[in-house]
Amino acid sequence: MMRRADSLFARLFGVFLVAIVLAHVLAFTWYHYYGHPPPPPPPPPEHLAQMGPHMPPPGPPPGPRGFFGGPLVPLAFQMLTLIAAAWYGARLLSRPIQHLSDAAERLSDDLDSPPLQESGPKEARQAAHAFNLMQQRIREQVQQRARMLAAVSHDLRTPLARLKLRVEQIPNAHLRARMGQDLGEMIGMLDATLSYLHEQRSTEALQWLDLQALLESMVEDAQDRGAQVSFHGHCAPLRAQPLALRSCISNLLENALRYAGHASVELHDGREHIEVRVIDQGPGIPIEQREAVFEAFFRVEGSRNRSSGGVGLGLTIAREAARRQGGDIQLAETEGGGLTAILHLPR
Repeated sequence: MMRRADSLFARLFGVFLVAIVLAHVLAFTWYHYYGHPPPPPPPPPEHLAQMGPHMPPPGPPPGPRGFFGGPLVPLAFQMLTLIAAAWYGARLLSRPIQHLSDAAERLSDDLDSPPLQESGPKEARQAAHAFNLMQQRIREQVQQRARMLAAVSHDLRTPLARLKLRVEQIPNAHLRARMGQDLGEMIGMLDATLSYLHEQRSTEALQWLDLQALLESMVEDAQDRGAQVSFHGHCAPLRAQPLALRSCISNLLENALRYAGHASVELHDGREHIEVRVIDQGPGIPIEQREAVFEAFFRVEGSRNRSSGGVGLGLTIAREAARRQGGDIQLAETEGGGLTAILHLPR
């Protein structure tokens, strides 16, 4: 109710309504104090004596007029008419802005959303046309960037593969190992970049998902690979993007296992949102860098170095996957040391 009361329609309608009610209150007040003329003074006794006994006695003062003859009916009709006019005018003023707001919300969720219908008054048509041009340009820029990065990443695979074969022929074992490690990191960065671009381009519809079963299966798969992972909690099914959510949780879990060697997954169900916690007892992340690690290719120096693997895209992919379905990820310190990744998902 508070969100609806904060809309432009509600504000305009409220201002009009207050003005109308205040005007009518003032009108009723004026009519109460000044609307009835004072009664005429009674004639003097001398004038009554001169008129004689044939003069009929004065009748009682005129009584109040009936309900339909008083001012209440026209005033009520006027108030209802003005209220209806104010409601219709406020709706006309707020409708184009509401359409523009809905289109912007659809665009934030999906760049391929249908364009805004260019109809209505001149200002509304101009705003809709400008919005559609902006949407088209954003879509073209994103597609061009994705094509360019995908082409560069794909074309670099061939020379890197040749370099890897030539490195195997280097007689110095130490130099061969160092160069092989560098080439492995470059190939890993290319693979992660292609995966990141694929995650950005993919669109997935919301479906009913048993999140508890998904987490249990992912934890069991990790345990089958020899990882130390535990799971606790339960929740009812919710509407989500299954592939995006699996990718999000997988990146959080792999991040914890990579730097801590073990992890614990907790699931908390709520009326308005669901919370998934991936807890580790690893080196953790300094508080001043917990937002920066969500940037693409950002790496924390020191405890989380390149020798432990990763190219700095896991948390970026995880947060973008969470935000595509209305959620988010925050990082907190684990009690006793370590890092806790908290995934919030709306109901």
